[in-house]
This record gives sequence, structure tokens and C-alpha cells, in this order.
Amino acid sequence: MNKRILTLTLAAALPLLATTAANAGATLQRVQQSKELHGVLLESYPPYSFLNNKNQLDGFDVDVFKAFAARLGVKLKLDTPSWEVIAAGRWRNRWDICICSMTPNKERAQVLDFPAQYYSAPAVLVAHMADSKTRGAADINGKKVAVQQGSSYESYLNKKLLIEAPGAVQPGYPFARVTVAPYDSEDTAFQDLALGAGKRVDLLISNLVTARERIAKGGKFRVVGQPLYQEPNWVAVDKGDKEWNALVKKTIDELHKDGTLSRLSIKWVGSDITR
Repeated sequence: MNKRILTLTLAAALPLLATTAANAGATLQRVQQSKELHGVLLESYPPYSFLNNKNQLDGFDVDVFKAFAARLGVKLKLDTPSWEVIAAGRWRNRWDICICSMTPNKERAQVLDFPAQYYSAPAVLVAHMADSKTRGAADINGKKVAVQQGSSYESYLNKKLLIEAPGAVQPGYPFARVTVAPYDSEDTAFQDLALGAGKRVDLLISNLVTARERIAKGGKFRVVGQPLYQEPNWVAVDKGDKEWNALVKKTIDELHKDGTLSRLSIKWVGSDITR
């Protein structure tokens, strides 16, 4: 099986799509007619999405995708392009939805819609465990810091992050200037940090849950200081389809209310980050 595509047949068709047919937007019409949901996420972002030992996509985001598609009674197909491509929007019918740990910001909100929040987790600074000098964000002046290319972490280091979400607390910037090292894959970024501070990079910014996952698996890392900011993570869709947005919000709301998201969070994270 192609590792970049996962196809799941979900037999229990629910009447959800049929009830919204009257004034459906382009995305909703496409999903309704094809009975397929084309989703997009990252391949290397454990425990949210990653390839398991059977070379299949697995993780919290993957399971949320499965639950979402099951509610709609459609087949699920997942693709894993680069984060930069996902976050750029203007998908031109390649994908219908991103349940992929995306934080709304000013730039993304111009090309993507964000119908529903499904979890929240802090962004943190990660150091090599041999680095005893770095104690927090105020210590990163002049350092080379690795981030996922196109991520909110990259915007943060460039002091341009404006989180576009209700009630969001905007981050502060207790540093003067850093060298940003963007990576196509967080796997590679963590591998370079594992070589030691000052080898290829000095530090890294990631999600707290992801950082803990890599540390638990023997990574030579430590989380430094307090969280940099809280990341509200929302479901993203291409811009402009109000009917599809409404259905996405309704479905995610139902997954919140019936405990599905809480259960999946406890399964993959060990605590409920969906509240």
C-alpha cells in the first residue's frame, strides 16, 4: 500500500449528507456525490499523525478523521504533502479538509476557513539534554532554532504570529533576534538537534505533546522553561464554502458532545486536551 495514501471504507452510512443537499456548496456537493472525503495531514507528527510499524497512518488526528468520515458515511482518503503546501490553502479540489493540528493565524485565515476547534496544546522550546544554559525563550538570542516550515512556530520566531481564534492570548517575544531553520519534516529537525546544540541547530520549537512523545522514546531532548504560547488547533477547510463549513462544525461539535474526541485524546495523549 502506498504509504502516502490511506483508504478506509466506512460502511455505516448516515443520512447527514442527504439532509444538506438543497443548497450545498462546491465541496459538500463533491463529497456527497463521490461518497469520498479527501483529507490531508502530516506524516511525521506523533502522536497526532505518523506511520506505524505496519507502514500505515496512525495517531490522534487519523482517528479523528476516521470518526468524522464515519459520521458522514463516506470513504476516507488521506494524503500527506508538506506542511507548507497544506497551510498555503487554495487546494483546488485536491483536498476537502485538514484535521491536522493547525493553528489559525492571520496569513492562513486569508486562504483557509476554520470551522471548529478540536484541541489545544502549548508550543514549547526544546533543547538538547546536554544544553544546560538555555532556560527559556529569553536565552535564544543569536541561536539557530529549528521549526516545521510554514508552521506557527516559524511565524513566532519571526515575531509575526497573530493567532486568529476566539479568546486567543497573543504570544510575547522575550528575545531580540534568532536564526530560523525551517524543515520540511519535524523528524529531520529532531534528528539534527539530537546531534547536539551548535552542530546543525541549537534549539527547536514544537508542540508539548509531540516533544514529550519523542523524549519518551529515548530522544536526547528536554523541554525548556514555560510554554511559549497556547496553540488552539482547529479543523481547516478551503475558503468560501459556507455549507461545508456548517457541516464540519456540526460534526466536530457532535464528536465533542458524545465524548469521542475526549476518548481519542486519552488514548493517544494520556489526558483530555480537547476541552
